[in-house]
Amino acid sequence: MKKMRLVVLIEIAIFAAIALVLDLLPSIHLGASGSISIAMVPIFIIAFRWGFKASATAGFLWGLLQIVTGDLQALAFWQVILEYFLAFACIGFSGLFMPKIQNKLKNGEIGAASLVMIAAILLGSAVRYFWHFLAGVTIWAQYAPEGQSAFAYSLFYNGVPFIGASVLCSIAVVILLSAAPRLVLDRPTGRAGYYSENSEAK
Repeated sequence: MKKMRLVVLIEIAIFAAIALVLDLLPSIHLGASGSISIAMVPIFIIAFRWGFKASATAGFLWGLLQIVTGDLQALAFWQVILEYFLAFACIGFSGLFMPKIQNKLKNGEIGAASLVMIAAILLGSAVRYFWHFLAGVTIWAQYAPEGQSAFAYSLFYNGVPFIGASVLCSIAVVILLSAAPRLVLDRPTGRAGYYSENSEAK
């Protein structure tokens, strides 16, 4: 059991680091609305492989790595808490769909699994961007164009990246896991061997 926990922690660290690297790579820039990338994909892979706790931890670690590496925009302490710790950890809500996704993939129901994955990605992304939206209304609103409400400014500023990232990540994850479902199905059991398409999840 301790060995299994260690394996999960190692995977969390690796995938959080991959997310950071993807976030640093060139992405689709939208000017004032930020950018769109597939950086959340590694967190979704962890979510569909290990579930909520592991993916929330991976998201939290990704946010921490952004702070440590200086890849952040900060105006206030609590804004950093909202946008880098809480928001990124909340991507883990996509892990709530893990049992259903794994069940569909084990049964070869790729189409049904894809729909559940998309729903999971939308949930994880929506909860993440809710906190960015809240920070936008309360902190970043000072940068809103004259005459534009804080609500409208934050909704547009965060809504466009939310939609774009959700679409890109959905496409990437569906293609990846449709071609290689073992990425989430093959897991160490804590004993000898691995979970696989032919083994029961404990």
